[in-house]
Parts: sequence; C-alpha cells; structure tokens
Amino acid sequence: MTRRISAAAALALAAALGAPAAAQDMFTIGVSNTVQGNGWREQMICAIRAQALDSGQVASLNVAHRNTDAAGQLEDIRNLIQAGVDAIVVNPASPDALNDAIREATAAGIVVVAVDQAVSEESAFVISNDQEQYAYLGARWLFEQLGGEGDVVYMRGAAGASADEDRDRGFRRALEEFPNIRIAQEVFTGWQQDQGKQQMLDYLASGLPVDGVWTSGIDNVIVDAFLESGEPLVPIVGADNAGFVEQLLTVDGLVGAAVTNPGSIGGAGVTLALQILNGESPEERVVTVTPELWTNATEEGRARIEEARNPDLDPEWPVSVSIPGWTTYSMEEIIACRGPGE
Repeated sequence: MTRRISAAAALALAAALGAPAAAQDMFTIGVSNTVQGNGWREQMICAIRAQALDSGQVASLNVAHRNTDAAGQLEDIRNLIQAGVDAIVVNPASPDALNDAIREATAAGIVVVAVDQAVSEESAFVISNDQEQYAYLGARWLFEQLGGEGDVVYMRGAAGASADEDRDRGFRRALEEFPNIRIAQEVFTGWQQDQGKQQMLDYLASGLPVDGVWTSGIDNVIVDAFLESGEPLVPIVGADNAGFVEQLLTVDGLVGAAVTNPGSIGGAGVTLALQILNGESPEERVVTVTPELWTNATEEGRARIEEARNPDLDPEWPVSVSIPGWTTYSMEEIIACRGPGE
C-alpha cells in the first residue's frame, strides 16, 4: 500500500511516526548511487550528507557514488553490508535487480531505504517523489497549452530505471486524454545534460515538426538548444531545476512549466532510516511526496516561480532543496555538502 503526501503534509506524517528515542545511538549509514555528473543526483548526495550531519545521530557515511549499472550497484551494496553499516540509503538502478542484495542486507539487520525510485523487495522501505504524477501533471499542461493537437518531442530519462517507467505511465495516461497529440520523437537522455541537448539540436536540424517538448528533468539545455539553433521557441516542460526556473522568468518568448522533483528526497531517506533505527517504522513501506506544477503562463504561477528562484544554486540543482517534515538542514548546509566528520 502506498501513502501519498504533499510536502506540507509531510510534517504531520513525521510527527505521527514518532520522535527519535531519548537515548540516541550513533549510526553508520551507507549510500549507493549509480549516476554522477547529474545535478539532481549531486543535490541528492549533498542532502544526504547535510541531513546526516544535522541529525546528530550519524557517526559516519559510507558513500558509493559512481556511474555504474545494476550489476555494479549489487557489488556496492554487498560491500556496504560487509562494512557493517546500520542502514543503506539507495537510489536503485533497477526495481528488481537489486533484490538479492537487499534481502542479504535486511537479513543482516540492516535497514534499507530506497529513495527517488522504488524497489520491489518488500523488506526495503521506499520514500520517493510521485514520479507518475510528475509526468502526468507536466504532460497534461503541455497538451492543454497546445490546444489538444500537435507534435511533441518526448525526452525520457534512463532506459530501465523505475522512475522513467513510472513517468512513462504518467505521460501516456495524459496522452490518452488528448488523442490528437502525436509523439514526433521519443528519446532517452540518460538524464545527461550534454546528451539531451545534442538530441534536441539534432532534431531541430532535421526540420521535422515540433510544437512542444516534454523533458524528464533535462530542461535548461533544451531551451539553450532552441536559442542556439535559431528555431522558434515552443512550450517546454521541465523540472524545478534552478537554471530552468531562471529561464522561465528571463527568456523572452518562453512559455513553460516546471514540475517539482526535489533531490532533497535523499535527505528524507536519511530521516526515514533513522526513524526506523530508533524503532519508529512507518505504517506503510512506501511513502510518496506529491509534486506541484509551476507555469509562467499565469500570474499566479509566475509569482510562485519568482518566489522559488535561487541564483546561488547550480543550474542543475532543483530549487526545492528541502522537504518540510523530512529535512532540517539549512540552505547553507546543503550547499556546503558536508557530512559527519568531513
């Protein structure tokens, strides 16, 4: 069973889960992440470090943070088990391929929390952004913006990733509501800025029609591709990344929408792991944070974007750097990106 919560409701949920035990132990937390060089994942790692430090309950972090596949992540998780960590926070490369290692971890008494993407192994807990709703909100807005008809470039994430599969379900759910929308091209960006930008440049150079673009969080470079190619801007959907948020306010002629997808879900994973270690397990194994959509096409949306903009952040970092009720670090602490003992 899945519990769906908004960011505002997360505080009430955290309170319901209970406060940490009065006699606090110090824990070692392992981290497994398979994508480097992506701003969202870098923010996730920094949120993990900042929340671990701010909690006062984490003696050290053991971080496996590299570009690898599910096989490499299996190796990383097993190394963390051998290292004797108390909990593992993992952004899984696959919903199913890690199950053997997760079962080994939980059999050894290690708490496993998957963040951002779900795993099917039921001994693990999951806290993630609602990826299906993320895609549905943005796609529905885009299709409505086009008047229900047109050619859309569909720029997905990484093939086989559960977040991408969830988003694909949301995108196609919206597509069913707009039968006159056509997918002009469907590509996997791998959630890599350079790759996504080149794919967009290649498409624009082809001369094929494009009336709108839906992106899986590779967004500001898509705007750049239009500007550099000299092609007219079309409505673009992205995430709440700082660079794209800035473009929504400053690029003449750009109509777009940002859907929130906080990388700070990594910090929330640390909080959930500590709650479980302190004997306060959630009622359901899956907790999701509901996204919001901000569009510069309305005065209300533009005001929300203006409020959220943050030029101090890396352009690839989401501006939603915290999740109320789940993260407690300051803006300065997550930017510093320091964990316990660092």
